[in-house]
Amino acid sequence: MIRQRREERLQARERQQRQATITRLAIAGLVLLVVGAGALIGYNVVRDRQLNQPPVGVESFPDPGAGHVDGPVAYAQTPPVGGEHSPVWQNCGYYPAPVANEAGVHSLEHGAVWVTYRPDLAQDQIETLRELAESQSYILVSPYPDLPAPVVASAWGEQLRLESADDPRLAQFVRVYRLGPRTPEPGAACTGGTSATL
Repeated sequence: MIRQRREERLQARERQQRQATITRLAIAGLVLLVVGAGALIGYNVVRDRQLNQPPVGVESFPDPGAGHVDGPVAYAQTPPVGGEHSPVWQNCGYYPAPVANEAGVHSLEHGAVWVTYRPDLAQDQIETLRELAESQSYILVSPYPDLPAPVVASAWGEQLRLESADDPRLAQFVRVYRLGPRTPEPGAACTGGTSATL
């Protein structure tokens, strides 16, 4: 009888120790899960902030003003980043020939990013830009004679010169400035205008 009680107490102690070990492991697992989730959330917040920052090299211009005019406009930047423009906007999309500055600027006013490229840009680079224009709305892509860089991305009041269509800063520029914070008429139509080229 004494032996049986001793064994029962020993088994009870072993059960308590097992339960205590299981409880400690469960708490440790829960702590690791919470810490891991917190680290993942923190990483995503930092990464999202970085992704939504303007890319290095963006040049910002003071408010270029706006207004509808008929006829050509002399712009301070090449290509233009805003200012007076045609009453008709350029339909967003890809163009194999240059488009009128005045119509392109009107598209910028509506929130488009206008990606221009030198006419002699390598065909695979042009194809990359065409795919960009076809993959999302509010992107206008066209060749531009006498461009100051092989590829230039422009938004209302903002511009980025690039050596290649494959530069990751192009995607970052689009992410930040398409329908961006300085857009005078964000979300206004980027279709239903003109598809004319020069």
